[in-house]
Amino acid sequence: MRFDSVESVLSGVESGQTIMVGGFGLIGAPLTLIDGLTRKDVSDLTVISNNLGEAGEGLGVLLRQQKIRKAIGSYFTSNREVGEAYQRGEIHLQLLPQGTLAEAMRAGGAGIGGFYTKTGVGTQLADGKEEREIDGERYLFEPAIRADVALIRAHKADTLGNLIYYKTARNFNPIMATAANLVIAEVDEIVEPGELSAEEIVTPHLFVDRLLVAQKLLTKEGVVDRECSRIDC
Repeated sequence: MRFDSVESVLSGVESGQTIMVGGFGLIGAPLTLIDGLTRKDVSDLTVISNNLGEAGEGLGVLLRQQKIRKAIGSYFTSNREVGEAYQRGEIHLQLLPQGTLAEAMRAGGAGIGGFYTKTGVGTQLADGKEEREIDGERYLFEPAIRADVALIRAHKADTLGNLIYYKTARNFNPIMATAANLVIAEVDEIVEPGELSAEEIVTPHLFVDRLLVAQKLLTKEGVVDRECSRIDC
């Protein structure tokens, strides 16, 4: 369950896989695991995430390395390099409204094939999608989303793999934990069973396969190594 290095915890993550990555911008993103992917010989990835990090940070590094073939998300404009890569034909983008993205992952985790939503009806987002009228209203069918691997960020874990989160850093992480074949969680601290309150636990251990203590932290100064007090150490 617990791994001591990012190289070992990412074993089995391979080229061509579909990978969910938690985070909203860099908040709640598994920065240590992403950093490990930048040093791993993988390519042709499909990444499901709200956005692709920032320019040169988080998933933005994978973008620069051209390891991402396709991205599925909601807010790519936070990293202007995404649009530039798209214009050059280096990446394919699938835009989903944020609520639709979250519900598609939730459906994937719940074993539901998809759902109907009014969001996107009559727009370019409806192109190629099944449309159905229900009680006089037009709806689009959105298929569920699952992934080969989910890389998520939590605050604390116990050694069994139960997870708790810190405020808004929770974002998409709990949903992603339910919708992937292999779930790898990066956490600030790993404690013994019983040290986490049952009322706090959001992700039960049955969804979590591997744990790693974070080495990359997001501070007011930027992304720093855990051992460092300064961004340039």
